[in-house]
Amino acid sequence: MQLILREDVPKLGRRGDVVQVSDGYGRNYLLPQKLAALLTAGNQKMVEQMKAASLRREAKEQGESEQLAQMLAKVTVTIARKSGETGTLFGSVTSLDVAEALEKLGYQIDRRKIHLDDPIKQLGEYPVPVRLHRDVTASVTVQVVAEPA
Repeated sequence: MQLILREDVPKLGRRGDVVQVSDGYGRNYLLPQKLAALLTAGNQKMVEQMKAASLRREAKEQGESEQLAQMLAKVTVTIARKSGETGTLFGSVTSLDVAEALEKLGYQIDRRKIHLDDPIKQLGEYPVPVRLHRDVTASVTVQVVAEPA
């Protein structure tokens, strides 16, 4: 089955791409979720218009993301947590905690864009990557300090 993607689909293609998928995947997932449309002669023109609009929007989003990345590179977030004598936290610092701390500083970043491989469980300073765009990744410094007793 040949379909035109209306949205970016991970591991399949980007908006406007013509893709070949199995009938079941197209019929049961892509079409009902409105992620794709059937490839027809009328939809071919739609593909060309979608690609042109997508390229313009992509360039604008990437420019905005690069500006935000420059601002975020200078940001240091301090998070206070209870810890033991050896510096081990009673709990952990997750991407949600980092997103909330950034929000207090005035940056609206979705927690899913903050990529922590594992939660932070020790006191210290850590670089945390924030993926703002497919091609733009910023690094925010997260400082985990002991909460005063």
